[in-house]
Amino acid sequence: MSTLTIRNLEPAIKDKLRMSAATHGRSMEEEVRTILRSVLSQPAKPATGMGSRIHARFAAIGGVMLEVPARTAAPRAASFDNEAQA
Repeated sequence: MSTLTIRNLEPAIKDKLRMSAATHGRSMEEEVRTILRSVLSQPAKPATGMGSRIHARFAAIGGVMLEVPARTAAPRAASFDNEAQA
């Protein structure tokens, strides 16, 4: 078994932990173990990027159709010369 020390725990969190432990008839240490087991035994949610979150938000309302303008000029490389900014 391993030992874990938690420093700088906010007093309000410690008080809630103490109250929760007392409610469940456990020590604070056992309450923390139970909370950790409960949280870490749940399947991890897949990480989603911003694009996925935006898509999910608009898909929930039926989606949004945007017109994509036709490209009129050929793609070109970016220029970082000071003279090209004119």
